[in-house]
Amino acid sequence: MPLSPSSAAQAARRAVAQRLREIRLDAGLSGTELALRCAWTHSKTYRIEGARTPPSADDIRRWCEACGADDQAPGLVAQSRNAESMYVEWRRKLRAGLAQLQQSYVPLFKSTRVFRVYSPTLVPGLLQTEGYAAGLLSTITDFRDIPDDVAAAVAARLERSRILHESGHRFLFVVDEAALRHQVADSEAMAAQLGYLLTAGALPAVSLGIIPISAAPGPMWPVETFHMYDEALVSVELLSARVTVTQPADIEVYLSAFERLQQMAVYGAEARALIVRAIDALR
Repeated sequence: MPLSPSSAAQAARRAVAQRLREIRLDAGLSGTELALRCAWTHSKTYRIEGARTPPSADDIRRWCEACGADDQAPGLVAQSRNAESMYVEWRRKLRAGLAQLQQSYVPLFKSTRVFRVYSPTLVPGLLQTEGYAAGLLSTITDFRDIPDDVAAAVAARLERSRILHESGHRFLFVVDEAALRHQVADSEAMAAQLGYLLTAGALPAVSLGIIPISAAPGPMWPVETFHMYDEALVSVELLSARVTVTQPADIEVYLSAFERLQQMAVYGAEARALIVRAIDALR
């Protein structure tokens, strides 16, 4: 069964906390004794060991120094920073605006050879048209109550999507049929978006699979939206945060889920028929 989206981040935090506890025990110190040496409360020691409070770089250095394990501090600092970067709240990520967010993905996109994207409710960003993206990003801006840079964000998203036409990349998309029906823009923009899917789905580097609403029970169930970049990184989108998964075992879980979702999808003429049906429903 797939792990919850934030499980990888929490597991990474626990690994840091467990290693700090082991260093304390190897030094023969109680939690209270360590706290005295570090000049903080004993409750902070137990919060860190319980992975309830993430340690700062200074906390880790003081902890290791108190235990005579200074040489272990650099590695643990790096490990802790990686753990915290795995779970990033959208309110932090969006401080610089939606346009900046779109542009931040470009280096990752450029270095990725195989994209795997599953989306149960929305057309994936790389396949979005101007009108659809504007409708969606406007709603996000309003909900998040952030500065309105929608026009710039849409332009950045469309520019980013040009990678679909660049050599050296392969794009595997699986969406639920509900993504074709969820109206995030007016009918004209939705019709243009669905029409573009007919074109984009025929691009040489693109595989577009659609899981029909009427599909018989299959080997997988609808899960959260996720993007796989090669087999090195998975980005999972939550309402409150983005989770980055880098542990090989967790990536294997998402790869297995994606392969099962692919098995449930229809392609080619069958997929086009579902898109045309969604277009007809707009009239």
